[in-house]
Amino acid sequence: MSRQRKIELLAPAKNLECGIEAVNHGADAVYRGAPRFGARAAAINSLEDIAALVKYAHLYNVRIYVTVNTILKEEELVETERMINELYRVGVDALIVQDMGITRLNLPPIPLHASTQMDNRTPEKVRFLSDAGFRQIVLARELSLQEIRTIHEACPETQLEVFVHGALCVSYSGQCYVSQACFGRSANRGECAQFCRLPFNLIDADGKTIVRDKHLLSLKDLNQSEVLEDLLDAGATSLKIEGRLKDVSYVKNVTAAYRQKLDAIFARRKEYVRASSGACHFDFKPQLDKSFSRGFTNYFLQGRRQDIASFDTPKSLGEEMGTLKEQRGNYLTVAGVKPFHNGDGVCFLDEQNGLQGFRINRVDGNKLYPAGEVPHIKPRTRLYRNFDQDFERILVRKSSERKLAVNWELSDTSWGFALTATDEDDNRVTLSFPYSKELARTPQAENLRTQLSKLGNTPFEVVNNVSDEASGLVLKLSQNWFIPASVIADWRRRVIEKLIAVRRITYRRELTVWKPTRHAFPMTSLTYLGNVMNTAAKSFYLSHGVLSVEPAYEKQPVQNAVLMFCKHCLRYSMGWCPTHQKLRSPYREPYYLVAADGKRFRLDFDCKHCQMKVVTE
Repeated sequence: MSRQRKIELLAPAKNLECGIEAVNHGADAVYRGAPRFGARAAAINSLEDIAALVKYAHLYNVRIYVTVNTILKEEELVETERMINELYRVGVDALIVQDMGITRLNLPPIPLHASTQMDNRTPEKVRFLSDAGFRQIVLARELSLQEIRTIHEACPETQLEVFVHGALCVSYSGQCYVSQACFGRSANRGECAQFCRLPFNLIDADGKTIVRDKHLLSLKDLNQSEVLEDLLDAGATSLKIEGRLKDVSYVKNVTAAYRQKLDAIFARRKEYVRASSGACHFDFKPQLDKSFSRGFTNYFLQGRRQDIASFDTPKSLGEEMGTLKEQRGNYLTVAGVKPFHNGDGVCFLDEQNGLQGFRINRVDGNKLYPAGEVPHIKPRTRLYRNFDQDFERILVRKSSERKLAVNWELSDTSWGFALTATDEDDNRVTLSFPYSKELARTPQAENLRTQLSKLGNTPFEVVNNVSDEASGLVLKLSQNWFIPASVIADWRRRVIEKLIAVRRITYRRELTVWKPTRHAFPMTSLTYLGNVMNTAAKSFYLSHGVLSVEPAYEKQPVQNAVLMFCKHCLRYSMGWCPTHQKLRSPYREPYYLVAADGKRFRLDFDCKHCQMKVVTE
């Protein structure tokens, strides 16, 4: 039999609450922002909160990764080094980094993961990073199954992390400079202004308008929930949910949905096993279409497709509910496929394809009574629910428990009794209790098992509460001894406290000492695309065979620079791709994107590499 491969479900957390709920709802690892220098500047976390999450997560063998994945200024390196040492001290399991200058710091023995901001999309790049010492590589979102498989076959021992759900950047991560160029806010510094979610006109070389006022760079959200097994077979070991700015209900719902999907696969495919401990018990049915989304796509996982963009709106549409039949007085009549509820949020695209919405005050059969003014909606307009009142009400309260399996054994000794607890990870605790023995007048076995099963708010549960030797409750008593329920409760509490302490002590934290290397980088020169902001990063590349290193765009802007590199291609979206669709456009190139403020951006189509470039004018 082949060796089992541990599979990690990696969930986001913008704060401590989200992190704890990610653990409760089935995450094997959680990633969150550092106190500074994370790629979501709005999702920073205090050292105290990170320490609290580490303590909670490690009880379940859940790992905590912290993002330090921005490029760093020279004067920030000392502070970064200090912060990394503090993160290591509180128990963080790994850092997700972009800036190679970090490898030149005086690091504690903490593993480094290569952020997707490093633009990891070739076997050569992944092999280089692995040989340099990176323990896990976050692959570009644009890769196909075959490309992932090729990387895995070239680097079979390397842990590959792939995104499976959430928002998509239209540009290759780490290769987008438009926010810096237009707004002075660097995506490589965690300050992206979301240029790609803005509306544009698309015009041709003659000034003819091809498309007017559409969100031409806005993509649907990623959803790989139905192809997880394919990703595992291709070589993925860590499945990542995007969402470090998402609220706690999103984290709960999406994490639980993927947990259930993966557990079903593990039940069939014994070569795959989950990377953490404990079983989740959900008080709701996870449904991905009830959390924020712009519609779903597999992106390029199974090849190039035309329906990856969300041209009409960059906002959440939610789940399709039906169509409007007619509007009468103060209510709307709906031909629905799903029922609405009082308090639901409803949205629709108006006749100009603008997103509109309203809140339902009351539902009466197929009649919707909006709160406030009744919106004007054309008959047969599709209606979407982007806020499910009943579903959100469930997620506001406690919606999941995560429990570690424990077995009990109660035996008598010459001086009293001994109580042993063994958890699912084979941690074992035995405490002896001096106690005077007294024969009971009635059978005690059932009562003893009942008392030992009362684990309440502890992280444990007895999986099997029957009386045979293979159960989770074994009584090895020579006589029918009487032990009061209060005494059993005290023994149970003391053993559980000790077992929790043992689990914390035996937690296996991976330690990695960063060692200097000299192997060749796949390229001999780096332009601004290398994102080199400081001398430490430059030194790293020079020591690995790079002959020339230009500064990052954020440090020294480049005239007529390519600001975005996109696998999403508007020529393909319009049906005019000369490679795939073999159709000729009626419009003369070059095409331009024109923003609402009049700024123009030229589109260059690089068919050799099958990508679209957005170039400053």
